[in-house]
Amino acid sequence: MSQSTSSRSTWSNRWAFILVTIGSAVGLGNIWKFSYIAGASEGSVGIFVVVYLACVALIGLPLLMAEILIGRRGRGNPVVAMLNTARESGNSPWWALLGWVGIFGALMILSFYSVVSGWMVDYFWHSLVEGVQVGTPEAAVAAYDELMSNPLRLSFWHTIFMILATGVVARGVIGGIETANKIMLPLLFLILVLLTLWGAAVGDMPTALRFMFNLKVEAIKPGVVLDGMGHAFFSLSLGMGAIMAYGSYLDKRTSIGNTCVWIVVAGVFIGLLCGAAIFSLTFGFDLTPDTGPGLMLKTLPLAFTHMPGGRVFATLFFLFVIFAAWTSAISLLEPFVSWLTERYGIRRARAAWATALPVWLLGVAVCLSFNDWSEYRIFDRNLFGVLDHLATRFIMPLSGLAIAIYVGWRLGKVIVVDEIRLKQRAFTLWFNVLRYVVPVGISLVFLYELGGTALLIYVVPAGILLVFFIIKQVLRDWLK
Repeated sequence: MSQSTSSRSTWSNRWAFILVTIGSAVGLGNIWKFSYIAGASEGSVGIFVVVYLACVALIGLPLLMAEILIGRRGRGNPVVAMLNTARESGNSPWWALLGWVGIFGALMILSFYSVVSGWMVDYFWHSLVEGVQVGTPEAAVAAYDELMSNPLRLSFWHTIFMILATGVVARGVIGGIETANKIMLPLLFLILVLLTLWGAAVGDMPTALRFMFNLKVEAIKPGVVLDGMGHAFFSLSLGMGAIMAYGSYLDKRTSIGNTCVWIVVAGVFIGLLCGAAIFSLTFGFDLTPDTGPGLMLKTLPLAFTHMPGGRVFATLFFLFVIFAAWTSAISLLEPFVSWLTERYGIRRARAAWATALPVWLLGVAVCLSFNDWSEYRIFDRNLFGVLDHLATRFIMPLSGLAIAIYVGWRLGKVIVVDEIRLKQRAFTLWFNVLRYVVPVGISLVFLYELGGTALLIYVVPAGILLVFFIIKQVLRDWLK
């Protein structure tokens, strides 16, 4: 195992880090959530996709680089990394609270993420053992509802998935996390390519591509624009401490900028390829793409039932989703596990299982919120909805906003330049985008969540003026 100067484990090479970070970023957000949000955009899918791609470049990439920068400079779990960099730059140690926000946000997400992943394990198992047997839309909905109404079945698959994720983290950085991603990511990509080719052969790929990339100016709506912006943030696992924790194992020789470009391009490519595969099957079998979060479990089983080789490809598809969810769940568990091992000297295996237990218990409560506890609601949401909304709509954007402010305004340019090591023009562009565009973009999403469309009447013009100011400053720097 390679070591850093502080005797801290590091990834075996640059590509290992790229793989594990892609594994963290490519999860249910890129597959399940991208497909159903795009499918529900009602004629605005092209706008959603374009906004998503633009925001990945303008918000996701700069923030990804900033999180990795903090992790590598701080050489510790998110709490320690924030504390170390704050001390080095002469900032308040209270910035370490940002590390805690990310850690507990990650564990909160994992509690319901594991439940949703358990649904995929259930469908994979039934596809493997019995085959897909849903001949009508009513049968597909009934199969989905039957799963949701069974707390023991939900809890069982949630437990299986938590064991899978915890077992990998317990084996360590190199032997567990890196090895698992080296195996699962190539398999994930291979399965996705096969599914896309099969979708093109038996489905309707031209219609799927037109659906995804057909731009209609009249379809631009505040909700669609902000959905694209919010999903770009969610799909890269930002603001949860996971990327910061992975960055702490990155050696000093690796270029953060070049590495992050690979990560973002791969994540976007896999997300779009998966959308093309899903929508080609959806349209090829005359199904509707606007069935909401249940798109994969209510719509796709119908396509698999009626397509040649459907049982094989249903099994491969759900295996693909499980791999994607598995690699992301590992990254959600790692930040707190690394804190326990570094703070108290607890053996990694014990720390992993100790962390997983309360997360598993909260996940069981999430399972019950779909059935036995469904009458208990907060703001008209069950426990699943509350945790999802709180984590992805509040904790993640606020954490990302704080990271952008910390690196862009508080950390100090000398430290940032030393870690990023980009050419002057590239650095100036990235640094200005991080300081101005990222906070404005995240604030738009957050304010929209709080106050709705009315706030945009005041915020958008100010944001546009700020963007023009940034462009002016960047051009001035380049022309010097």
